[in-house]
Amino acid sequence: MNIVKSLFQSSIGRKYIMAVTGGLLFGFLVVHLAGNVQIFLGADRINSYAALLKSNLLVLWGFRLGLAAIALIHITTATGLTLENWAARPNRYAANTDPYASFSARTMVVSGVILFAFITYHLLHFTLGVTQPGIMHHVDHLGRHDVYRMMLEGFRNPWIAGTYLAAMIVLFFHLRHGLSSLFQSLGLKNQKFAKGIEYLAVITALLICVGNGAIALTILLRILK
Repeated sequence: MNIVKSLFQSSIGRKYIMAVTGGLLFGFLVVHLAGNVQIFLGADRINSYAALLKSNLLVLWGFRLGLAAIALIHITTATGLTLENWAARPNRYAANTDPYASFSARTMVVSGVILFAFITYHLLHFTLGVTQPGIMHHVDHLGRHDVYRMMLEGFRNPWIAGTYLAAMIVLFFHLRHGLSSLFQSLGLKNQKFAKGIEYLAVITALLICVGNGAIALTILLRILK
């Protein structure tokens, strides 16, 4: 109990918490993308995957609530660290000579707020069916929720697809800095591996965002039908 308390009270401890929770959230993004790209394999594949996830609602909602708790810890810890850094170092990024890293770092708060709003919308859209309730009731020939058709109808709306694509651009910059900071907070980033970690962060963030964006874009352009 004292260890947990000291982690939340010290700046180093909170950075460690940020890194761990950020890593877990990143892991979810990878799994989420791996599931969603199955849409390119056809309706039966993505619908089977969705049916498997929903086969045990207790486990599914337990996972969702656990993920929400991790996200909440990440957000509150990030807010505390940001306020602390602003008070201590108002010109904290002035010496950064990498314009791309500097932009990602300077906009972490803004990108975080935008992503929080987008995630809320995403849950209302495809999870709770509030924004487009009609797409939640499609059933395929096997009686399963027709996720394939749900995604087609959702992303054929230019405004919705555009929102998702814009969010992926924001996510790229957030991940680009966040992944690099993760290694630094865990003490895994040194002078020898710094460049390699920066490249890895860029490539990984790009793959995640392009993969997600490709789903919305191919549906919007009627490549997926």
